[in-house]
Amino acid sequence: MKLLSQTQPEAQASLLAITARDCLTDEARLSPKPGLVDSRGNGAHQDLTLALMERSAESLVPTFLALARQSWMRPADIALRETVGRLGREGERQMMAATGGVNTHRGAIWALGLLVSAAAMHGGHATADSLTQTAAMLASLPDRAAPKVFSKGLKASHRYQVPGAREEAQQAFPHVMQLALPQLLRSRAAGASESEARLDALMAIMTSLSDTCVLSRAGMTGLETMQRGARAVLLAGGCGTAEGQAALARLDRRMLALNASPGGAADLLAATLFVDRVCPATNHSFN
Repeated sequence: MKLLSQTQPEAQASLLAITARDCLTDEARLSPKPGLVDSRGNGAHQDLTLALMERSAESLVPTFLALARQSWMRPADIALRETVGRLGREGERQMMAATGGVNTHRGAIWALGLLVSAAAMHGGHATADSLTQTAAMLASLPDRAAPKVFSKGLKASHRYQVPGAREEAQQAFPHVMQLALPQLLRSRAAGASESEARLDALMAIMTSLSDTCVLSRAGMTGLETMQRGARAVLLAGGCGTAEGQAALARLDRRMLALNASPGGAADLLAATLFVDRVCPATNHSFN
């Protein structure tokens, strides 16, 4: 993605918001994803459809725009952190209104919201490293207005003693920077189609993520099935090979049988696509 001149902050803020929406939409449409909503169907979900995911993504454009405007060229401080938290919670309410009360993108609002804010803090010009490090600084600051009620993800994180979405952001998105982006670039360089490269990036995330969505629905059995199956896809050559596609199909069947859906990994894939588009220099960052 080519951002505009720094003299046009409003245009850049709009572009960041639209890019975040597009990344959510592209993630939702990507197929075939194991256990997740995609262009084939609803995966392991009874209450989600692709149309609903697309409507949810569209409903979040005003939130991402507000985050970009409020964060433009500002330092990471508690005042901004609390503004970002308030706008994120307002975005959740807009999402719930658009989906009839279905949680489609709560985790993605957290991850992409931080990254949109970080990009705006840099005036739309950041490397992948500086973008994710700035997002980490913001995520590590306190928000006095944050709700005290635990989400399903937080409950799973505490129950199984594993890091969750909060820690992922506070650590500068290691699954994006160390696994997904390098895999995305390697797969592209190896001749995979864009869809295949994105699926490989998703598999890279799934090889080690403690996905609290999976843990909530299928416990440690589901998580181990996800991680082992994703490794098998990549070891078979990735989604651009017949062997990798067969391994992906096996993983999909196992995830559906366990009613497991790697929603956390999907959120991080959308975050990966955002970093890839906003930081074109990423294409030269990994060998």
